[in-house]
Amino acid sequence: MKGTITPFARTRLHDSLSVKELISFHYFEFSKDFAFEGEKHDFWEFVYVDKGELDVFADTEGYRLRQGDMIFHKPNEFHGVWANKKVAPNVIILSFVCRSKEIAFFENKIFTLNEKQKEILAQIMKNGFAAFSPPFDDPRDHTLHRRPDAPIGSEQLIRIYLEMLLIRLRNDGDALAGREQRLSGSIKRRSEEDLVNRMCDYMAQHVYDDVRLEQIYKQFNLSKSHALSIFKAARGVGIMKYYRDLKIQHAKSIIRTEQHTFTEIAEMLRYSSVHSFSRHFKSITDMSPSEYLRTVMAKI
Repeated sequence: MKGTITPFARTRLHDSLSVKELISFHYFEFSKDFAFEGEKHDFWEFVYVDKGELDVFADTEGYRLRQGDMIFHKPNEFHGVWANKKVAPNVIILSFVCRSKEIAFFENKIFTLNEKQKEILAQIMKNGFAAFSPPFDDPRDHTLHRRPDAPIGSEQLIRIYLEMLLIRLRNDGDALAGREQRLSGSIKRRSEEDLVNRMCDYMAQHVYDDVRLEQIYKQFNLSKSHALSIFKAARGVGIMKYYRDLKIQHAKSIIRTEQHTFTEIAEMLRYSSVHSFSRHFKSITDMSPSEYLRTVMAKI
């Protein structure tokens, strides 16, 4: 009788935190007065302070990170960094794609890395430098250029060590330093000022569109009430009043050129009618468009 072959059960290994794509890999030596106005994107990013201190804002809060601190920015979180004008910091910034449900743990988290976690991060950097060519210090260049002489498996090791770091941070809960311990009122105020400036720039860029309030506060990941509050505190007027006043300032510039009719100007600035434009113009300037034109001609 021939022997029978016993089938072996196969267990598919489960990935709790899986990183499939690397977006950027940077090591910066910032000057002490470096400032990055901010950005948002649809993937994850961590910022690690390798030396010195760094001021960071994330949506509506500001934080001061010290050497050894790491902050995670979730997808579509508006964020930016500043050096504190005292110490020139060295900073690691790495962005990646992770769709595992466990990655949600890292939302709104700041960690202070222990020695074992720092060793894992060092392996990520070692293999990153081996796998990719410079520049690593250009904040405008996120393209990863593969080295033709990269050691076998260097990219895979980046992924393995990155997943290992995420798992260790996830499991080593005692190493966690909550964001509230890094909150900074001065950084928050500066981030709010920057947000308001960016909102003003956004409205200026869309002065010939019909922008709604909801578009503005959603553009910057703000709630309606918070957007209205910080804008009014900074500019002394509401967001939409500022936007409407901006339109009238542009209308006055166009009128002075004498190249367009009032109907054309109303259409350019996306008013529903020339009558609506005239009413709004007069409410801001105490003159109708035709009266304003006469004053311009009189000055000439």
